Formats: sequence, C-alpha cells, structure tokens
Amino acid sequence: MNYHLKFLLLTAGICALTLLLQWILPSTIHPAIWTILSFLAVTSYLIGVLSIWLLKGSAENLLQIKMLGMILRIIASLSFIGIMVYLGTENILLFVADFFVVFLFYLVFDIYTFLANLRPISK
Repeated sequence: MNYHLKFLLLTAGICALTLLLQWILPSTIHPAIWTILSFLAVTSYLIGVLSIWLLKGSAENLLQIKMLGMILRIIASLSFIGIMVYLGTENILLFVADFFVVFLFYLVFDIYTFLANLRPISK
C-alpha cells in the first residue's frame, strides 16, 4: 500500500474518532478541533511527501531526512499554537491537549513509516 493511501486512511480514522468523541464526550473536544486536524493533516502530508522525495534522491541520508521532517513539524506546530493563542482562542488548555493528542497520532504514523523504510535500505 502506498504512502498516500495509508495517510488518507489514518486521517479518516482520526476524523471518525473525533466525531465519535464529540458525540460521546463533547467536553473533551475543543471547538477548533477541525482547524487543528486540518493543520496537522496538511503539515504531516507535506512533510511526508517531502521526505519521500528526498529519500528517492539519497537513501543513505535517511536519518538526516527524518530528523529534518520532525524538526519542521515541531517548529510549524509551535508556531500554529502561538498564532492561535495570540488570536485569543478560548480554553487554551483543552486546545493544547487536543492538539498534542492529534499530533501524537501523526507522529506515530511518521515513526511507523520510518521503521518500515529501514528494512529495504538495510538489505
């Protein structure tokens, strides 16, 4: 299965889980969850595509490319949180908690794809 389909399935799963939690426990989901989810989906997808493109050029630099992706994701995420705080988002603690839960889902997906790429390179 290619990266794009896996990423689409992950995002659909996170959206379904979010809808389920909004229905069962609405107090645990921030009203800006769809903004959070959209930002993280776009950012993670672009960084993943960039990493795949860079890996095609030089597979021996796998570690440096993945570290660059993680650093870009962290800088973009902290900037997004800073902008949302500056704009006056209400209930910022719930916003940050929801942000990092969704962030961790995408980070685990990135680590999983990283580990899946180690095997073909080691052969």
